Amino acid sequence: MKAILALEDGRHFVGEAFGATGEQSGEICFNTSMTGYQEILTDPSYRGQIVTMTYPLIGNYGVNDIDTESTCPHVKGFVIEELCEEPSNWRSENSLQSYLKDNNIIGIQGIDTRSLTKHLRERGAMKALLTTEDISPEEACSRATKSDGVVGMDFVQEVTTEKSYQWDPDDTLSREWVLANPTTEPDQKNGNNYYQNLPEIKYQIVAYDFGIKQNILRCLRREGFSINVVNARTSAEDVLSMNPDGVFLSNGPGDPEALGHIHTEIKSLLGKIPVFGICLGHQVLAHAIGGKTYKLKFGHRGGNQPVKDLRTDAIAITSQNHGFAVDADSLPSSAEVTHINLNDDTVEGLRSNDHPTFSVQYHPEASPGPNDAKYFFSEFAKLIEDSK
Repeated sequence: MKAILALEDGRHFVGEAFGATGEQSGEICFNTSMTGYQEILTDPSYRGQIVTMTYPLIGNYGVNDIDTESTCPHVKGFVIEELCEEPSNWRSENSLQSYLKDNNIIGIQGIDTRSLTKHLRERGAMKALLTTEDISPEEACSRATKSDGVVGMDFVQEVTTEKSYQWDPDDTLSREWVLANPTTEPDQKNGNNYYQNLPEIKYQIVAYDFGIKQNILRCLRREGFSINVVNARTSAEDVLSMNPDGVFLSNGPGDPEALGHIHTEIKSLLGKIPVFGICLGHQVLAHAIGGKTYKLKFGHRGGNQPVKDLRTDAIAITSQNHGFAVDADSLPSSAEVTHINLNDDTVEGLRSNDHPTFSVQYHPEASPGPNDAKYFFSEFAKLIEDSK
């Protein structure tokens, strides 16, 4: 079946549909990761977006129930060059084609994703329409123009948990998966999967769910945190009444400037308890301390972004997924920029000199991507310990 990908500036691509059929609109963006398409599909931060993979062959290792970042895919559409219809991997439980169809996600293959990516780099991320309906490319572009983008949109309310919950109370979801070692057996085995034991719990924290990735929760638990996940609408008063050792601000979708109600609650927490934020949590924190954010031309999405720690001059290759950035000039004198992106000098980390508070724009938990920045979870633990 034919599918059309139409952009608001009049550019269009015709390819072959896979997954579901129908029509969806959203902001078109691209991700440069070579692997991790299942984690990308299920990352709530992609709510409201049509995602293009720059790596040409997608679906070659299938999908499974273990590697998801949430309970369902959140992308509006999926754009690839070539679909592998016969995945080959011992962990595969389903094909990408069937997975998208089961979850009502429209996919398009057979288009020139290199040309599309270059176009988005030159013109910037924009509104787009993905459709299998029998309409002209001109009509599809017109519908794309009339659709909603992400600027000014609060998608957090669509992805946040409805009810608070304790993450992994029986310690079965956070164990680190490892390859079997013929000389040193891992601590636990479940079927063909091997896992390491988890450390004892040292700290109780509250995690605001703005669209939290499950691998963040896994990494926090592996660092000795017990995590109570709360809805994005939870007040600072309610959080403090739980008497946690710290507060975590998660990643999530949409425009951080549209979250004024959240900024107010987070501001009320500063100075009363240690706070650590990732991605959208980093941007929310910047607003809470008086800063501003702005939209990037085409965003940072992939596992190859170089970041410099201005405190040590160390450089890490990082996993990122964001279309907005913190305006360094808008930050108060009490805030310190700790990390910058070496590609464009945008703010990648900050901390408060007045409160036990810090944040990073990128993803220390990766999934997919490199693990250079995983040490931030232990830094959060140290911040809590020092605060005590």
